[in-house]
Amino acid sequence: MIDTKLRAYLEPLVTEKRKQKFLDILKNRTKHFTVVLEDVYQMHNTSAVIRSCDVFGIQQAHAIEVQHKNVLDKQIALGAQKWVDLKYHSSQDACIEELKADGYQIIATTPHENSCYLKDFDITKKSALFFGSEKDGISETVLQKADGFLKIPMVGFTESLNISVSAAIILQSITQKLRESEVNWQLSEDELEYYQLHWMKKTIKSIDKVMKRYNELNNIK
Repeated sequence: MIDTKLRAYLEPLVTEKRKQKFLDILKNRTKHFTVVLEDVYQMHNTSAVIRSCDVFGIQQAHAIEVQHKNVLDKQIALGAQKWVDLKYHSSQDACIEELKADGYQIIATTPHENSCYLKDFDITKKSALFFGSEKDGISETVLQKADGFLKIPMVGFTESLNISVSAAIILQSITQKLRESEVNWQLSEDELEYYQLHWMKKTIKSIDKVMKRYNELNNIK
């Protein structure tokens, strides 16, 4: 449950136009799909993928950091890092365990011999799409624990794409199919209320001072 009293306190500080913008965007957000970046080491790739998540309505992404830190480049992300939840994990096993507990199937994006082509991908199942590191691709750990494999058809001499390009192509395709389907893919009412409050706090200037004043007025320590 969100703090309705806090929401009422903050709402006058946000324009009606901005609040409507939040609602319009949140109506197109989904957690039916999520993206997992596995040990990506070039920050422009991580940033570009998070930007694609925002563009195509993916609310939550994950980053596994074993050898490399997934640092975001704000000039490339263009603010997407404010609106997309990015959760960090210290190992593939921990990330996979959490995702499976949340009902996601693990999908490795790789030109694996048993891979499903993008056009044939079943969008009805909650799916966590794993993208591997630039040099080594998907790790053996993820390959062994994956529930399925997904690939983009290619007809040229080069049989690989930059990770951020791959993510953008896949997300555009599957989110379009999802929105045209009868799958219940949208955020829940509780999630909508949570993000409206969360995003208001991100928008308000000097939010720390505003929250301090709110806490003083309500005797919150």
